[in-house]
Amino acid sequence: MRLDERTTRVALAGAAFFASGAAALVYQESWQRILALHSGIGIYSIAVIVASFMAGLGGGSQLGAWLSARVTPRRALRAFALIELGLATFGAASCWIYYDWLYLRASWLYHPLWRATVLHLLGLLVPTTLMGMSLPFLVRALVDRVDVAGRTVGFLYGLNVLGAGVGALATPWLLIPLGGLRGATWVAAASNLFASAVAALAVRGTEVTTVSAGDRPGPAAEPEGSLRLWLLLYALSGFCALGLEIVWFRLVEVAAKSTAFMFGTVLALYLFGCALGSLIAAPYVPRLKHPLRAFLICQCALLAYSAAAVVLLVKLPPELPFYSWYMTHWRQALPVGLGREWNASLVRLYVLLPAFLFGPSTLLMGASFPILQRAVQDDPRTSGRKAGSLQAANIAGGVGGSLAVGLLLLDLLGSPGTLRALLFAGIAFAAVGATRFGARAFIAWALALGGLALILPTRTELWLRLHGRTQERALASEDATGVVAVLPEGPRHWRVFVGGRSHSWLPFGGTHTRLGAMPSIIHPAPADVAIVGLGSGDTAWGAACRPETARVTVFEIAGPQPKLLRELVASPADAGRLDELRRLLSDPRVRIEVADGRNALEHGGRLYDVIEADALQRDVAYSGTVYSREFFRLCGRRLNTGGLMCSWAPTPRVEATFRQAFPHVMRFEGSILVGSNERVAIDRDAWIARLGTKEVVDYLGEGMARLVLRHLRTGERLPPVDDADVDLNHDLFPRDEFLVP
Repeated sequence: MRLDERTTRVALAGAAFFASGAAALVYQESWQRILALHSGIGIYSIAVIVASFMAGLGGGSQLGAWLSARVTPRRALRAFALIELGLATFGAASCWIYYDWLYLRASWLYHPLWRATVLHLLGLLVPTTLMGMSLPFLVRALVDRVDVAGRTVGFLYGLNVLGAGVGALATPWLLIPLGGLRGATWVAAASNLFASAVAALAVRGTEVTTVSAGDRPGPAAEPEGSLRLWLLLYALSGFCALGLEIVWFRLVEVAAKSTAFMFGTVLALYLFGCALGSLIAAPYVPRLKHPLRAFLICQCALLAYSAAAVVLLVKLPPELPFYSWYMTHWRQALPVGLGREWNASLVRLYVLLPAFLFGPSTLLMGASFPILQRAVQDDPRTSGRKAGSLQAANIAGGVGGSLAVGLLLLDLLGSPGTLRALLFAGIAFAAVGATRFGARAFIAWALALGGLALILPTRTELWLRLHGRTQERALASEDATGVVAVLPEGPRHWRVFVGGRSHSWLPFGGTHTRLGAMPSIIHPAPADVAIVGLGSGDTAWGAACRPETARVTVFEIAGPQPKLLRELVASPADAGRLDELRRLLSDPRVRIEVADGRNALEHGGRLYDVIEADALQRDVAYSGTVYSREFFRLCGRRLNTGGLMCSWAPTPRVEATFRQAFPHVMRFEGSILVGSNERVAIDRDAWIARLGTKEVVDYLGEGMARLVLRHLRTGERLPPVDDADVDLNHDLFPRDEFLVP
């Protein structure tokens, strides 16, 4: 084949693989969000969804490895085109399958979690298997010379991951705001269709014959271990990479005060680093005499840098120029100026900070892939099989890392402890290097990894620094469900932070108390109350103000919250200032469950007299799941006859969505909405009588009782909203969460 023909074919295949990578990440972000509605947005559910996605990729890689060795290059490229066509077909129908059918009509199948795990695996099996098969077939189609195999595969891999980064970035910033999740998946399907068409065009120039192992031009890599050794090493690499990714995302989530744009943006930067590393390294790998040595050094170096960056993040002087801006930002309760337009704050938080934390590490991760291919490729006829098997091993390690870190290590060790465990695991790379290439250089790497593991900060040091604090009175904790801090604000007040943001404060007596107490006063006899979100406990405390209330169930997704609140009230220094919180935590009527509140309401089956959603800023990640019409209607189905649903409305669109979901709605000062399936009389005399009873006044205090009464007097009835009158918030189109005008 002439050089220009081969170059054209590789370029076309590269364009197709770029589009394929972009589509894959649009699907991953969109499907993960939809499937979280089935089993919840807690860490265990998300870990299962991610593991199911990756398991399908790994299985597809192994299947593609086996099949690609049995076809010619022309047929391999044709198979790739058919795979992309299959993905386009499935992707176009995916929202109908996952949401319209499986969620709206069969959500009961996804409870308990073990059954959801099986169904997630089965539901993702077809598309992820197809995705995993694409690389082996493309490698088989394009690798015709062993001496440049690493360069060719590295180029393809780099373009695919670069496309994945573009897809990850475009999903929150462009695709969801313009067309919702359904529109995003249609764009991804169009990308797959484009990839299929380009690959079909490239088939014309693909020769049926290939170069045999004995006829290959150029030198092959020196044998430095069996394929089995490389499979084990790449599996360990995948384990460490996914473990690091989870830790990095947690750090950035807290440091950037997570918004709906954080996940896709940071994931894109992670992928861009890997892509750039692969594309930079690919041209040079044919010259490597010892690819194993280079691979092991990359693994040791990326782990060492990851730890060093965290140490510096905590140890740098707070007053250091430029760094002091971050300390000021971290002290704030809410992000300032983080809209949909890029500005200096966004660049500092979403570009410079992630680049510092993991930029060099992801470059080394990306460079490792073409180095690996240089080491193992020795016959074009088996190129796809080896690429697929190695990718499957890496993904299997990644699944193990995701589950181990997400379900076990974060609970037991926290983020610094998890990073410490990954450093110790990385010493295995240094041990292999010392065995193969002599002890001197690799013993130094082992000592560096061990030394960094010893000087990593504690959990408290890390999270207090990322909240801009060092005070001894500050409390911070983490488990698999999230990071929580209770921080002093002046001599007599505290703020509760979850994921770096604060929505509530102590002592009680503000908006949250009114939000909790008002529907309990309006309802004639609120025996059973549900609260979605604990916060500082203020809303739940207000909701329990009536003696008729027999049970208050609070669903909170962040496990450390009740633990830290109990630690706070146990402090002798704060005795007398937190009596309301102390009474709430000791109230036998109150039960706190660590769970996704929406999912608990979906599968619990219990009916309530009052359901309340604690106040939540609209741009918090996944806030759309509690401000959608579907959520409000779910709450309506979980109300007893005459029951009330109460929500704060941070935007006019949330109010319109609430009014469209309930036939009878009242609005009160402070954007507090109360809805019901039945008409509720605005009976101020009855409300005053309930609020004026000795039990309620003693519970709330005279000052707060007067404030609740003042707000109750502002009540007005609102008419329903026609669905055609306004663009509402929906599960598949969370407009307010993504700041759609």
